[in-house]
Amino acid sequence: QVQLVESGGGLVQAGGSLRLSCVASGSIFSINDMGWYRQAPGQQRELVAAITSGGRTNYADSVKGRFTISRDNAKNTVYLQMNSLKPEDTAVYDCNARVALVNTRKEYSYWGQGTQVTVSS
Repeated sequence: QVQLVESGGGLVQAGGSLRLSCVASGSIFSINDMGWYRQAPGQQRELVAAITSGGRTNYADSVKGRFTISRDNAKNTVYLQMNSLKPEDTAVYDCNARVALVNTRKEYSYWGQGTQVTVSS
């Protein structure tokens, strides 16, 4: 009923930048919180950044000052601008959205397919 499609991952050298995008589509009445998570090999998935429908943001300490989350509500899209990338940022990045459906107005959590970010030293 709802699909999240991510783009923008890739390979970058340390100190470089990448911008991730995640577009939601389907039977959407409204989108509440949106966020980016990441999971490195052998590690648990962690929250990188989150943003409410009103624009309030929250960041993991490890990315504060380097990453910026934003959203375009008209386009049902959330972005993650990643600057000053470090090798330890290497992970699969996945977006999440809490979406209220058109037919039920009930809210569900949806995930994208994940996009690989690799930072070389």
